[in-house]
Amino acid sequence: MILARDLSIRHTVASGQPLAFYSHYSNGKHGEDLRYVTQAGEISILKRSGRISFCFSGEYTEKSAKDEIVSRLGLGDDMGEIYRNIGTDQFMEDAIKSFKGLRITRNDPWEATLCFVISQFNNIKRIRGIMGRMIGEFGEDRGKYHAFPTPEAIASADLGAIRACGTGFRDRYIKSVAEEFAFSFDKKKLYGMGYGDAKAALMELDGIGDKVADCILLFGYNKLEAFPIDTWVKRIMERVYFKGRKTSIRKLHEFAAERWPGRYQGYAQQYIFWHGRENIG
Repeated sequence: MILARDLSIRHTVASGQPLAFYSHYSNGKHGEDLRYVTQAGEISILKRSGRISFCFSGEYTEKSAKDEIVSRLGLGDDMGEIYRNIGTDQFMEDAIKSFKGLRITRNDPWEATLCFVISQFNNIKRIRGIMGRMIGEFGEDRGKYHAFPTPEAIASADLGAIRACGTGFRDRYIKSVAEEFAFSFDKKKLYGMGYGDAKAALMELDGIGDKVADCILLFGYNKLEAFPIDTWVKRIMERVYFKGRKTSIRKLHEFAAERWPGRYQGYAQQYIFWHGRENIG
């Protein structure tokens, strides 16, 4: 068993994080169920009454599976401290109240990268379909499931096979970034880099711009100061904080850094995104 107070798997998975793109979630009479794959195996979770029970397959041991879940669901985060940091105004206080328990997930950098390259100019339903097909096509067949595909598997595929998964114009970006991760890009070095330098390094890769780089840093490298700005976040922030005035991405980043200084801008962004999208549109 794993203690999991102040956690809503539903809010966490539904809020546009990588697990939304390839996990299987349900909420029934026995509690919240979550199942997802990694390159190491498959994890299945049942949460009820503030506790998580789990099972696993593949290369996991009980300890490594437990470590994976605790890390993946951000269970080490001090939500009290985070809420005190981001609860700076009535909008954010309402967001926290409405979506309490939404946490930032920690995903493998490659998983986060593939998910967010695919996410460009896309919606969650289509992203889920593409990810499901790519896992089925390029993930190692483990019998009952396919593992999350390695960058090497996608890098060795031709564009036609990638495009057949429904990727559209993103096919060349997917192949390019897979080749980088497989053969030249040192994904581990970004852990030790500051946020700005790490973002600049990611944006050197083909197909990775400002928003995608921030998503990768937030959900793949646990750089909680990253503040991804998509069209929804931009629209909501302009309406809530700028009296409806059109505001540049640069100005929005500057505002976020001043309003929520320190490490939790990424948490603020998730609550802005989800609360704004669900309640003010």
